Order: sequence, then structure tokens, then C-alpha cells
Amino acid sequence: MRALRIILILAVILGGLFVIADRVAVHFAEGQAADKLKATENLASTPDVDIKGFPFLTQVAGGSLDDVEVGIKDYQAATGKAGQTIRIDDLKADMKGVSFSGDYNSATAASATGTATISYSELLKTAGSQPTEVAPGITARIVGLSDGGNGKIKVMVEGTVSSLGIKQTVPVLSTVTVENDKVQVHADSLPRLGAAAIAENRIREITDFQQAIDRLPGGIKLDKVQAAKNGVEITVKGSDVKLAG
Repeated sequence: MRALRIILILAVILGGLFVIADRVAVHFAEGQAADKLKATENLASTPDVDIKGFPFLTQVAGGSLDDVEVGIKDYQAATGKAGQTIRIDDLKADMKGVSFSGDYNSATAASATGTATISYSELLKTAGSQPTEVAPGITARIVGLSDGGNGKIKVMVEGTVSSLGIKQTVPVLSTVTVENDKVQVHADSLPRLGAAAIAENRIREITDFQQAIDRLPGGIKLDKVQAAKNGVEITVKGSDVKLAG
């Protein structure tokens, strides 16, 4: 009995030491991965990297990680226009089946899904905020974006009749979609500005707009978008996504 008790005590101690070693190793690996991702994506701050699953060391021995979560607080995405970016907030990606090279300098996820937000103030930068003539003596511009409910964006359009010095601001509910890596905003119905007849194509030059979002981290792509309280919520997905290297 005494020998059995000693064996059990040793097993508990060794098991505890293994758990401690495993947690130390995963913490070190998360830090290394975060630093590598920051350098690869040229991020302003260090991202959060959370390696899921236990034990970590057996996953490493097998050459892949089951599940890795990455969080980037502020990501400046390219827009397809030189020198112009758009800020993506709270980008969170869940990467499955992450394999890494023998020297651990690169890692690739078999698949990835995630979410992020584009604030209305950020999206407003690409809208028609400069007064544009839509009919003789009448100009229009977008002065605000907000949540319109039921997944719609409320676009505030300001019309000005210059000869009378009259300004009118009207709300326009719009549908937001994704097509070819672009967030597209399309008015469900067109506003009436004053008494003048305005051609649909002229007013849609103001109400409808799109924003390209290129080169998201690791090559993930836009999947879906929906208007929400604090901005446009986007979902992303991808395969063979580069985590580092």
C-alpha cells in the first residue's frame, strides 16, 4: 500500500509539472505568434493570440494546432486607392487546423471565420459628403450615417436650393451588401428634394456608394455585412489563411 501511495503521489506531481510546463509553453508560443503577426501585418499594436486546446505540447508534436483565435483592435485596411485606408475595429478571427513549418517561422490555417466592425463615421468618409449638383440650382450631400433598424443603414441626405437659401435634410433607408470585396450601400427608395424633378441616376450618385476593402490579414475576405447600432458589422472567412510568415 505504501508503494502504491508513493506511485500515486509521484503521478500527481508529474502531472502537475506537465500542466505547468504546457501552460508556460503555450503562453510563450502565443507571445511569439503575436509578435510575428504584428510584424507581418505591420500593425500599430500587438494583437491578441489565444491558442485553444489542451495539451498544447502534444498538438505541437503532431505538427498542427486545432484552434487559434486572433484579435486585432484596430486594423487599417487598404481601399484600392493609393495612400487611403479604412479603419476596421475589433477584428476577431477563429482559425482552424493551423499547421506550421518545421522552423516555426510560418503558420497557415486550413480555414478561418471572423467578425469586425466599420464605424459609421469611418464609412462616412467614402460617402458623397461634398455638395454635388443634382438638378439646376439644387445640390445634395450625405451628412450622416446611422443604424436604420432591421439591418438597414439610415443615410441622412441634405438638399440645398441655392436660389432660395433653403436646406432640407431627409432620411433614406438603404441596404448594405458585399460584392467583390466591396461594401455597397444602395438606397431602397429615393428622397424628394424640393419640387424639382431629379433624375434617378443623379440622386443615386449621392445616395449610393461603395467602399473597397482589400488585403485583410492573412488573406481573409469579406463575406457578409449588416448595419448595427455602432456601425456596419462584417463577417469574414477564408481558407489557407496565413497566420504568420
